[in-house]
Amino acid sequence: MVKEFENKKKWALIIGGSSGLGLATAKKLAKHGMNICIVHRNSRSQLDQIKRDFKEIKKESVKFISYNTDAFKTEKREDLIENLKEELDGGKIKILVHSVAKGNLKPMVSDTSPILQTDDFQLTIQAMGISLYDWVKAIFEAKLFADDGRVVSFTSEGNSKALKNYAAVSAAKVTLEAITRNIALEFARFGIRANCIQAGVSDTASFQMIPGNNKLKKHSLERNPFDRLTLPEDVANVVYLLSKDEAAWINGTIIVVDGGEHIS
Repeated sequence: MVKEFENKKKWALIIGGSSGLGLATAKKLAKHGMNICIVHRNSRSQLDQIKRDFKEIKKESVKFISYNTDAFKTEKREDLIENLKEELDGGKIKILVHSVAKGNLKPMVSDTSPILQTDDFQLTIQAMGISLYDWVKAIFEAKLFADDGRVVSFTSEGNSKALKNYAAVSAAKVTLEAITRNIALEFARFGIRANCIQAGVSDTASFQMIPGNNKLKKHSLERNPFDRLTLPEDVANVVYLLSKDEAAWINGTIIVVDGGEHIS
């Protein structure tokens, strides 16, 4: 396999890369010679599996860094970026991937469980939406982006369709898309392109947290022309395509990666 990013001091910074779409993306980019930095937040009980996954990435003979820290706290992010300046050793971030799944899945109305509050919206929108801008701004100000940088964020069909218990996440996805568009506009003169990927339903750990996910999975299988769910690897393949030189003219758009699920 030709590793087009090998020996070019190019890095992928993946926010939320220890599972799901983010992890699949890290593995894919590493196979093509991209150095990998993953920022994640996991408990001690999850670390054994994460170490095994990270070991798989290291087998690709790329440089690898990981930080198990709170990506949403300003001081933690500032410390991490200062450390990155040394770790990258003259390298630059070719692609920043925002793969954050942290939010509240509560109903608006219920007689039996806690209902969605304003604070729930604020936490979810900050983590899954606004934090993208926080990271782009911080990396930009640290002058760590490559001359031809890429920003990729992950949205969902909840951006336009209502789903019980999904209101806060839905609001966050719309926020994420708006921020991505403006990054595409305002950072373009610095060589940075920004796009959203709207992934189809994928049976990840974060998807399994959604109440009624089994019904949603069944419905998605019925809708999908290929009679299967979207795999994290399907999404990772498109992130890789967006990282290539040939994708330089794709900017400010939402790319649907679901095998045609959305058309049915």
